[in-house]
Amino acid sequence: MRKARGDRKSNAQVKDGKCNKSIQNIQNRRFCSTVLHELSKKQKVGLRRNAATRQRLAIQTTVHAEEKRLTILFEPASNFRTIILVRGVFMDRRYFLKTSGIGLVSFGLMAAAPDFLHQFAAAQAKGSGGKRKVLVTIFQRGAVDGLSMIVPHGEGEYYNLRRGTAIARPRQTDGALDLDGFFGLHPAMASLQPFWSARQLAVINSCGSPDNTRSHFDAQDYMESGTPGVKSTRDGWLNRALQATAGKADSPFRAVAMTQQLPRSLYGRSPSIAMTSLSDFSIKAGLYTADLKGGFEGVYQQNVKDTLGETGKETFEAVNFLKTANPSQFRPENGAQYPNSQLGRSLQQIAQLIKAGVGLEVAFAESGGWDTHVRQGGARGQLANLLRDFANSIAAFATDLGKRMDDVVVLTMSEFGRTARENGSLGTDHGHGNAMLVLGNSVKGGKVFGEWKGLKNDQLNEGRDLAITTDFRTIFTEVATKHLGSDRSEALFPKFDPRAAGALGFLS
Repeated sequence: MRKARGDRKSNAQVKDGKCNKSIQNIQNRRFCSTVLHELSKKQKVGLRRNAATRQRLAIQTTVHAEEKRLTILFEPASNFRTIILVRGVFMDRRYFLKTSGIGLVSFGLMAAAPDFLHQFAAAQAKGSGGKRKVLVTIFQRGAVDGLSMIVPHGEGEYYNLRRGTAIARPRQTDGALDLDGFFGLHPAMASLQPFWSARQLAVINSCGSPDNTRSHFDAQDYMESGTPGVKSTRDGWLNRALQATAGKADSPFRAVAMTQQLPRSLYGRSPSIAMTSLSDFSIKAGLYTADLKGGFEGVYQQNVKDTLGETGKETFEAVNFLKTANPSQFRPENGAQYPNSQLGRSLQQIAQLIKAGVGLEVAFAESGGWDTHVRQGGARGQLANLLRDFANSIAAFATDLGKRMDDVVVLTMSEFGRTARENGSLGTDHGHGNAMLVLGNSVKGGKVFGEWKGLKNDQLNEGRDLAITTDFRTIFTEVATKHLGSDRSEALFPKFDPRAAGALGFLS
């Protein structure tokens, strides 16, 4: 590679890249040429181009504007992927599109830009007009034991039912961490106690599904679809919440699941992305669209009538933009230390997406292993280890985001609880009522919400499980309406009237 003539501080380099084929999209070709012309004219950037580069265009332009080193890489041969770096670090797109003197908008070039850049710019402009709210949902798959996670240490019957697995009362060895004099956190969840004290963390107890199934598969399906007892629902409750607030300027990154497969709650018409990591992911645009994993061009050429159509193509390009932009360059802040676990890595990457300002509104993460039939343990052991990772991951996430938690709410859930009485294997079996956690600066924390009936035999569901006094749809409705801004609560959960039960009021 040879340097262009002229001032070293305002040079441009032409980088020959291996491309599979020459450019077929004339719009991209014209756009790239116009940008290079404007860069040369406005920033006095020298350019050197050769015949090979014209045929296989992959141009890296380096300029100095207001003492900021800006690198723009145009790769039309891969359907116009644009990477923006400042001093080797990904630059905020709001700066690039709105502030910088060498931004595309300042060049008046957006009319010639590919559609996905229009979509991305519109999403950024929408986000800059007001802070974007983000809901992060965490599913504890396998049915967490809510009576160990949120210990009812003020309930004497709890210690009668669990002589081998109960968590000791506060101020005893390995005792619960007192919350309000009656309930306490499992001692392995100590990292969340400061958020309770700061009134950022709330607990919703005795909640769950009105359906009595003890099947993991069915209970998860009912909770994620938002229709207990109905297996024919095609879309998920989170997707319906997104449909209710959809707009033309929405980012393709409105909904991201840090999972291998798109979770049931995100099935639906509103596009969603499933990925296991920011560097290796697949796109799934809901139940009604194809899996775009792998080479997109081949899929697109063979299935041009796919329901995703041009929107899918733009979405793919925008995701490709994100992948190359590399939000992983955003490091944890405020001393946050994420566990090296599935949940820890998922939440760290969700935090990176939030910091990158890609237009995220709903994020989904999950953790497994909660089906503790055998040797569950008490303050220590199998369940304690799971709860420690769970709490430390969430605490790191909230610490990392800091003030950004003004606009973020974390909601945890599990398909059902576990039996009030321990079994003969010092574990617990599939139950009914459970507990959820809600974390955020807009949460009315430091309080346990929900009616507690008790653990005596006549107070239990079917004489064995914690009774449910709050339908999970009441909780989901509150986060969808108060936090995400959905005004169609009747469409979120068919045949359910949240007004009948009334909102719990855990969000301000």
